[in-house]
Amino acid sequence: MQTEHDIITRKLGEHSRLDDKDVAALRSLPVQSRRLRPNEDFIRQGDRPTQSALVTQGMVARYHVLRGGRRQYLSFHMTGDLPDAQTLFIERMDHAVCAIGEATIALIPHHKICDLFERRPEVGFAIWRETLIDAAIFREAITNNSSRPAAARMAHLFCELYYRARSAGLAKPGSCRLPFHQGQIGEALAMSIVTVNRTMQTLRRTGAMEFRNGMLTVFDWKKLAELGEFDPNYLHLKRPARL
Repeated sequence: MQTEHDIITRKLGEHSRLDDKDVAALRSLPVQSRRLRPNEDFIRQGDRPTQSALVTQGMVARYHVLRGGRRQYLSFHMTGDLPDAQTLFIERMDHAVCAIGEATIALIPHHKICDLFERRPEVGFAIWRETLIDAAIFREAITNNSSRPAAARMAHLFCELYYRARSAGLAKPGSCRLPFHQGQIGEALAMSIVTVNRTMQTLRRTGAMEFRNGMLTVFDWKKLAELGEFDPNYLHLKRPARL
């Protein structure tokens, strides 16, 4: 079974070169595990966090709270991700982060991470690179939601999450557990429930994919990627996913 330290080392190694001393330094970080209920926040807008979170099981999401209590999901994060690494560099949170389904996180004190930056600069560069990749995902999401028609928009989201899960070794060939419901898909893609349901049926009829009860099944990756205009280069991974 992987420890929290195994998970963060593997994740940063997806895009950065770490030597044995870097890995040993990462393994020295103190971590505190916390279980999350579905939809439970572990950071709220306006908070001033003193710890950063590593996702060790399940999925979490960044979101903005809109007038009337609605949410706009900004990004989804799976095992190995550091969804709030930017809290190392900004004082007050401008968004919230919650669990999507049941999840577990490991909390790491900011001062311990900053101390590590001074001792092992390459680790600091790797975590900084992680935040830059997050920014690339945000840019792609802006393009996706503002410029693509509904079917392409949804196909792109499924492509991204499946590709990331396969790259991280979290999904079997052809399937991926995504524990969100249609309402949350709509809040991520700026679609009504009716539009989500209709778009899901459109994608199903292509024969490229199926999404039921939180399980994505990919029947034809090439077709799904074409439908979603998906190019994984913005994820900046050293090793392409085996699809």
